[in-house]
Amino acid sequence: MGKIVGGVVVGYLTMMVFVFALFGIGWMVFGAGGSFKPNSWDPSFIWILITIAIGFVAAIAGGYVCLTLADDTRAIFWLLAVVLVLGFTMAIMALFEGAPPAGFRPSEMSMMEAMRNARQPTWLAFLNPILGVIGVMVGARVRGGVRP
Repeated sequence: MGKIVGGVVVGYLTMMVFVFALFGIGWMVFGAGGSFKPNSWDPSFIWILITIAIGFVAAIAGGYVCLTLADDTRAIFWLLAVVLVLGFTMAIMALFEGAPPAGFRPSEMSMMEAMRNARQPTWLAFLNPILGVIGVMVGARVRGGVRP
């Protein structure tokens, strides 16, 4: 049982590290000008595509690591449950986010300031856990454990 819990925890942490690292790289490449629509806190089309790709890649890595460490397919199903519950919880919380800061968006800002003030589309917030589930299943399949 300890290997299963460890696999789930480390798999999810892997997803978080991948997301943070890849968003950091994306921010360095695109900055505020490429990440947001002009004079807005809404993400640009390219940033939405990047968000989808990063989430999917991170989930693949998480599923792969989870199954590698646990060596038990039950761990994948627990990781899927964690991804779904936390993902949909965050999506529901996004529905109740307040308005972005008033006034124009500055042209230069830190990544943390951008994360705090950005407003992702609602559909994307609900798509993320679904992509997470698919990515975890792909990662487990690549590892050789579960058929999607």
